[in-house]
Formats: sequence, C-alpha cells, structure tokens
Amino acid sequence: MTTSVKNRSEQLVTDQWKLSDLFPSIEAWETEFTMVKSKLAEMANFKGRLHEVDALHACFTLEDEIGLAAERLYVFANMWHHEDTALAEPQGYADRTKKLSTEVGEAMSYISPELLALDDVQLQALIDHEKLAFYKQTLEDLCRMKPHVLSDAEESLLAQVGQVSQAAGTIFGMLNNADLQFPEIEDANGNKVRLTHGNYIQFLENANRDVRARAFEAMYSTYKSFRNTFASTLSANTSKNVFYSKARKYESALHQALFVYEIPKTVYTNLIDTMHEHLPLLHRYFAIRKRLLKVDELHMYDLFVPLVDAVDWKITYSDAKAKVLDSLKPLGENYLRVLNEGFTNRWIDVYENSGKRSGAYSWGAFGTHPYVLLNHKENLNSMFTLTHEMGHALHSYFSDQTQAYRYAQYTIFNAEVASTLNEALLMSHLLNNASEDKDLLYLLTYYADQFRTTVFRQVMFAEFEMRTHDMAQQGVPLTAQSMSELYYELVKQFHGPDMVVDEVIEMEWARIPHFYSSFYVYQYATGFSAATSLASQILNEGQPAVDRYLGFLQSGGSADSITLLKRAGVDMSSPEPIRQALSVFSDVLDRMEAVVARMGL
Repeated sequence: MTTSVKNRSEQLVTDQWKLSDLFPSIEAWETEFTMVKSKLAEMANFKGRLHEVDALHACFTLEDEIGLAAERLYVFANMWHHEDTALAEPQGYADRTKKLSTEVGEAMSYISPELLALDDVQLQALIDHEKLAFYKQTLEDLCRMKPHVLSDAEESLLAQVGQVSQAAGTIFGMLNNADLQFPEIEDANGNKVRLTHGNYIQFLENANRDVRARAFEAMYSTYKSFRNTFASTLSANTSKNVFYSKARKYESALHQALFVYEIPKTVYTNLIDTMHEHLPLLHRYFAIRKRLLKVDELHMYDLFVPLVDAVDWKITYSDAKAKVLDSLKPLGENYLRVLNEGFTNRWIDVYENSGKRSGAYSWGAFGTHPYVLLNHKENLNSMFTLTHEMGHALHSYFSDQTQAYRYAQYTIFNAEVASTLNEALLMSHLLNNASEDKDLLYLLTYYADQFRTTVFRQVMFAEFEMRTHDMAQQGVPLTAQSMSELYYELVKQFHGPDMVVDEVIEMEWARIPHFYSSFYVYQYATGFSAATSLASQILNEGQPAVDRYLGFLQSGGSADSITLLKRAGVDMSSPEPIRQALSVFSDVLDRMEAVVARMGL
C-alpha cells in the first residue's frame, strides 16, 4: 500500500523547523539584504592600502560583517526554498542570494592577491603586528600559499581557462546522467524493467540471484560499450590536475589537493598501506557472507543482498529521538542538553512533504542555532540519519559558541568525524541492547557493510586515483585498457580468495562521479576511522576522552585539521587510528561468527 505525500500545510508545525529564529520576517531579511548591498561599495576603500595596518584591520572587519550577513541571507532563502521547491517566491529569494554571493566574492576578490603581492618582509610585519593579532592565522594561511601563487599575468591566464578546465567533469555528467541509457532486464516476476542509476542497487538487493546477475551484467556492459569516451573524460580530468599542480609548483596533483588543508601526504599513503595490511579482515567478512548466502561462489553482484531477512522495526520519530538520546549519554549532560534543545525547539524539519528537497543535511548560519533537514521514515536508516545530522549540528553549535565567525567553520576533513561518532555510539547502544540473535545479526551485518563501503571501498578508490595520477605525471597514457587493468587488479586484491571477481567490474571506474572531485574520497575513510577510534576511547576511558572530544567540537577551524584531531586523541598522520577502527571491525566479525554458530546458519 502506498501513502500519498502530504502537502506542507498538512504537517504539524512542531515537526517543521523555525526559520523565524534566523529572520523574524521577510521585512527583516530585506533590510539585511539592503545593508549588504550598500556595504559592498565600502570594500573598494581599502584597495591598494592593505600594506597599512589600520586599513587591513578595517578591511578584515568589514569582510567579516558582510560575509556573515550574506551567509545568513543565503541560508535562510535556500532553506525556505527547500521546504517546497515548487513555490516561485522562495525560489526568487534563493536566486537573489546566489547573485549577491557572486557580487560579494567579486568585491572581496582583490584582498588575497594584493596581500600576496607584498614582499616577505612586509607580510611578516603584518603577521607580527599587535593590532592584527586576531588575524594572525588568516595571514599565516595566506603566507603559506604564497610559493604557489603566480604572477598577475599567469594568474589571469589560469583564471581565463578555469571554465575550460571543468569540461571533463561536465561532459562526464551529461553522458552519465543524461545520454547513457541502460537496457531493459527481466525482474523477479518476469516483467521487463528499464535499468537506471536509481533502481540499480534495488536490483542488487533482490533475493533472486539471476535478477542480480542480469542487472550487474547490464550495468557494466553498457559502460564498456562507451569505454573509450569515459576513458577520455577521466584522462582529461587527471591531466588537468597534473597541469595545475605543475603550473603552481607543487610536487604532484595529490600534494596540491592535500596542501590546501595542511594534510601531510603520509595521511593518504598510511591509509592505503594500513588498509592493505588489514585486507584479510575484509576477506574474512566475504567468507561469512558466502556462508550465509549458501552459495558455491560469491560474485560481485552478491555484495548488496541482505544476509538476513530484514528486521521489521517500526521506529517512530519519537522512538528514534529517545534511542539517540540514550545512545549519546556517554558524551555527558551538556551535550545531551543541547541535543534535546534541538529536538524540542524546532531545529529540525522532520517529514517529507510535497515538493520538499530530498535527502538530509545540517546547515545554518553563525550566530543562530543550526538547522537539520530530514525526510524521516520509520526505519533504522532514518534513525541513523537523525543522529548523523545532529552530530554535524552540534559540531557547528559548539564551534559557533566558542569561536569567532572567521574561525568557526571546520574543514571537510574533520566534518564527518562528529556525525560518524554519533552513529558509532548509536550502533554500540543498539548492539548492547539487542535481545534476539536475529536482531543482533542484522545490526552486525549493517555495521560490517559500513566498514566495507565507507572504509575499504573508498580506500580502493583513493588508491586508483593516486596511481592514475602517478601514471599521468610520468607520461603514461590513461586509456580504457590501462585504467581497466589497474582497476581490475585492485578489485581482485581487495576482495580476496572467496570472491569471484567478474570481469565486467573492470569498468566500475567509469561510473564513479567522485573521480571528478579528485582526491576527495579518502576523507570518508579517514573520518570514519577517526570517529570509530574516538568513540572507542569515549566508551573505554570515560570523562578524559569526552573532555578531549568536546574540545574538538569547540575548536571549529582554529587550527589545522590534523592538530585538532590530535588534541581530541587521534593522530591521523599515523596509522594507529585506522588500526583502532579496524580492530572494531574485527570485533564485529567475531560477534557475527558467534551469532551464526548459535543460530546454526
């Protein structure tokens, strides 16, 4: 039975976020919009004067004032638009803020180039000046980039080719999302169904193995028929990265991607090396999967089908909140107080309604509490989504409470730690309170698959990226054949002896959109590993670990990512946190094998 989606007017007000906490009225929004527009002209007053201490201080002060106001305007308009994307009025406000953001960027665009044009002595004098002490981190970050900034003429040339450099990703997106058409396949009922990106995983979760095999073969055979085009787009994107890294005097494209966030290369290479050391754990999981599926051979299309019948847990939103609160008790009373404030004071837009933006996110603007968008369903996934997004929200809350606007925003590298740690504590709570072996096995399988997809799989992707960029750097052609051979070799290595690595999987590299946001995916694995390690410390050490972690939440972007995580208790420049996370995976496998034995499966 299907249930029609309600209109927003039919939803309880208490289940909707309260945007009036950000702006009490549209009139207030318009007043702030007008203020930003008027202030923009003032930014030009400091052009050519940033070598003067007073002018630079005033410039940075105005930059923060305009930046915060523009952020508030943008966040409000877009969240209002996300409530019902079919409505024209909020769409109009969202469009106005996008245009305003461009104008703000243009008005401030001279600041960094002008400062970087100063000689080292002048820059150091500004860094050391007492009146600019608050902006010392900003100036030091800018100074760190100076060796990689080119002359005005060279920078102008690179800026002009910027749009051209995005062509590979644009072409891939159009081919992959618009032009690529998959064949019809026969479903479990004998009906012909068109395979799509959207229903592919549903086919792989089907209990009928023939259906899974047909979907898998159809998906990758289609990619194979376009292999040379996909190879050309990915090769062009890789060559672009190598070109920019050489032009800006970096050691490599990887070095450039990591340098921006002050991430040592050892973080990336340690991750890959440590994962290879622990591949036997993943192989052990596949052996358990093979046993539970009762198959002679485990194929690539057998990796998504549930190992046990789905547990019919109807988890209402009230139940989900209660379980999340219980699971996060180890983080202490203050954390729970803020979490409960979010639950009761309409930080969250809970249910799906007609026209509402899909998915889930945490967002907000400095100076006002964070907001969370959900499309809550009464199931386990939605409960994990709730605790995940509230992890982000409380990270932002504590950071905003402690840091100034300029230093409150945390990096992408650290962003997933707070959300994933909440998930780890919820999983620990559910596992400890599962009374039936069937429930326990369901949860353990859910957790094991998170390790497989978020850690091992993403690291395999990261290694493929590193090795293809190394090939391009060395002048080795990136062809459909060379990339397929490399990818197939990695898949075999990661999946081990209990897996039949079907040949068509060699084309999987062609369908991964993240490869066009180069050197991004490794952060899924580092974030998951750091969070898992910190959660273990909190559960085992108690208050000292909690204090370190809460200090991390309060730190925002006040130092580089590695330093902040070290203070929390994980040194991501070493392999130790990854090993600690994988020891949790080992424990999960131990418990799975014990339950399987008890159940006689």
